[in-house]
Amino acid sequence: MKYYLLLFVLMGLLSCVSEENSTMKKEPSQEPLVSQTKKSVLPLSRNELYDKVLGMLVGSAIGDAMGAPTEMWSRQDIAVDYGFVEKLDTMVREPSAEGTWDYNLPAGGTTDDTRWKKLLTEFLLTQSEELSAEDFAEYIVQQYEQEIQQLKQTDGFDPEPFEVNVRRMAWLQEWARVAKSYADGDLDEYSYALSRFYGGEMTCAGMLYAPSIGAFYPAQPEKAYEETYKLAIFDLGFARDISGLVGAMVAAAMQPDATPETVINTLRDVDPEGYFKSRLVGRTAYRLLKDARRIVDASKQPILESEMLEMEVPMSTHFDTLTFQQMQRAFLLLDAKNQDLPFHASEIFLINLTALLFCDFDFAKSMVFVVNFGRDNDTTAAVTGAILGAYWGASQLPEEMVTSVLSVNDTLLDTNLEQLANQLTDKILARYPGSAL
Repeated sequence: MKYYLLLFVLMGLLSCVSEENSTMKKEPSQEPLVSQTKKSVLPLSRNELYDKVLGMLVGSAIGDAMGAPTEMWSRQDIAVDYGFVEKLDTMVREPSAEGTWDYNLPAGGTTDDTRWKKLLTEFLLTQSEELSAEDFAEYIVQQYEQEIQQLKQTDGFDPEPFEVNVRRMAWLQEWARVAKSYADGDLDEYSYALSRFYGGEMTCAGMLYAPSIGAFYPAQPEKAYEETYKLAIFDLGFARDISGLVGAMVAAAMQPDATPETVINTLRDVDPEGYFKSRLVGRTAYRLLKDARRIVDASKQPILESEMLEMEVPMSTHFDTLTFQQMQRAFLLLDAKNQDLPFHASEIFLINLTALLFCDFDFAKSMVFVVNFGRDNDTTAAVTGAILGAYWGASQLPEEMVTSVLSVNDTLLDTNLEQLANQLTDKILARYPGSAL
């Protein structure tokens, strides 16, 4: 009898366990899916977004145009021929593939720094939320092939049309060699081509177009970094991290409540690829920020009368005598950090960060700082101008400069920055159907 009773108890216990397990095993479909279907809302109205997108494009173009007349010059040569540069000026220079494409452009003319913003913005119009590095590589190859065809179809006896089309083709020839092997999926050839890209130097390649990617992901610095890093297929080593950070800084600058600190802190807070974890070396980009902070701190220490530099202080609308002397001190400290190549990614980034910190994110002062330092000043000013343009918006930039850059680029260089900004704004808003228009 007791065996039957024991069997009955065991059956009851098994029944309870079975019921409990069935209660715990609910189908996933019974759970609410609100978090999986909720759409993000852009923290900017259309007008605010357009102002910042245009600010990025125009701010970059202003920096490009201010530096273009004296690109790669020493500051001594700049002072002799142009004095203390505080405005746009005509550019008396021969055209080149990477430089201006015409002789003696008027004030507001630009170089490849602005052309890359245009090319990348037009590429973004073909993309969705997730960018494709393969598509980007193919896009560059297509652009290069179009330039080859245009050169082949050049007709006539006059050499100038041939020269113009050769410059257009040569602009992309280094890039197309790398892009083609990447688009073809030929990893061996890609690695070889990348190692030969502009002599295998750590040039500021991705920095030329990173700001446009940053603007494509407003207020999303980590996403902007990831997508910029993905498309930085021409960068070697830590230059790729720097390109990602430029994209992240632009995205952070587009946040409505952005501050200089929140933009600069992307170098500390955004690191999807784990550069801080690199053994022995760590994150080079962050060391550059520390260098910039120390240069600014040292340059702004009290200056004794006996320490004043023996040089004529120009009449300036932006800097008093003391600040001018402090800026010269910062220039001397930056000189000690110069790379062999003026357009080395680390040099461009260090000057960029130093200008932002020294001038406390003031657009006009930062442009003056960068351009008068010299070296590859059009590219550095273009990167600095893109970040600050996104931060302030086009409506807050110097009106006369904005007007000149918009006019010259549209009428002479086939680059309508306002149209590009409108198209990119609409493309961004299409991803945020719940946002205010």
